[in-house]
Formats: sequence, structure tokens, C-alpha cells
Amino acid sequence: MREPHPLLTYFMDAADGCFPPVDGRVTVLPPLPGGLECSVAFTGHAVVATAMTNQAVYAAGPDGFGESLSADFLRHLAGPTGWIGVTDATLTARGTGGPPRLTELTDADDHPRVRHALWLRTNVQVYGDERGLITLADGLAGRRELSIELHRAQYGSRGHGRSLLSDALSLVPEGEPVFAAVSPGNARSLRVFLACGFTPIGSEVLLRPERG
Repeated sequence: MREPHPLLTYFMDAADGCFPPVDGRVTVLPPLPGGLECSVAFTGHAVVATAMTNQAVYAAGPDGFGESLSADFLRHLAGPTGWIGVTDATLTARGTGGPPRLTELTDADDHPRVRHALWLRTNVQVYGDERGLITLADGLAGRRELSIELHRAQYGSRGHGRSLLSDALSLVPEGEPVFAAVSPGNARSLRVFLACGFTPIGSEVLLRPERG
């Protein structure tokens, strides 16, 4: 079995309320599998997973107080034509276990949410019902990661988002950490995750660099 990526320890510790020191520094780790890299910001400390040398990373002037997610630094990491993902809030909660309350779907590979998960994650499973669907997969650094999408956006005002997300947590063993990356601008989705017990632990950006 492949050794866990060292970034996973940061996420698991954060899920337990243990964070890196608030020292303004940037920790550089090896790149992620599959050609991905990332910049993750915790309070007062950043972690960058990249194939760049430490010296090349630090030469761009990142810090743990926000510069590690600046546009200039991310372009430095990605190279002139590399893909840079959106800035997401990193959230975590605990699985509730018990009998699964959603049905696994085997014919949803063409759904945009599922295609996105397949592009970035491994071991993608899809569940859902008439309210919407969720993906459960091995995501950034191997953490267990959950995403959600309603079939109709207006359902968000009827409690369908909260009920679907609550049911999704039954797919994760009781007490096991699960993570989600949510765009801060998607206020409705962010409110749903917070209402279901997810806690913000940082923010993150994924990249697929091209450096020539």
C-alpha cells in the first residue's frame, strides 16, 4: 500500500482541534499523487504540497497569513499555463454511521458533480435519491471527502440540502472524520454544511501545474 501523504496528518490533526503553530511560516511537502499540487492555509500557517524545491517556493514570498493563497503565488506554483482551482473553505465533521440512508447510484458518471470528483479524486462512490446526489471519495491527500448537489436549487430553501447531507453522514463510520471543500461564495451550501455540524478548519486551492 502507498504511504499516506504527509498532508493527511495536518487534516486529521485539525479535525481533532490540533493546528500548526501560528507563526506565519510555510511548510513545503512533496506533491500529491496524480500530478496534483495544493496550497492549504490554516490560521497563521500554510502548507504547500509541490514538486518545487523549498527555495523556489520561498522565493515567491508566501507566508502563513494569506499570501500562500494569493493569485501571484498560485500562478508561480502552477506555471504559466497550469490549472488553478478555486479557493475553497475546508470543513470537517464526523460520520454518524448506522444503516445507510441513501442508495448507491451506478449510472451517474455523466453528472457534472461526478465528473469533477472523478477528475480530482479516487474511489469515487455516488449516492442519492429524489433530492439530489452526493459523492464520497478519497480526496486531497487521501482524506475522506464528501460533496453534495441538489437536483433543483430551490430545494435549498425547503430543508432538502440539510436532510440530504445528514443522510450522507450515515455513509461514514461513526466518529470517523470526513471533509468537504466548499466555495465561500456559495453561501447557501456553506450554511447547509455548517448547520449539519461541519466546522471550518482552513482554506485550500488545488493545482495541476505545467512548468515546461
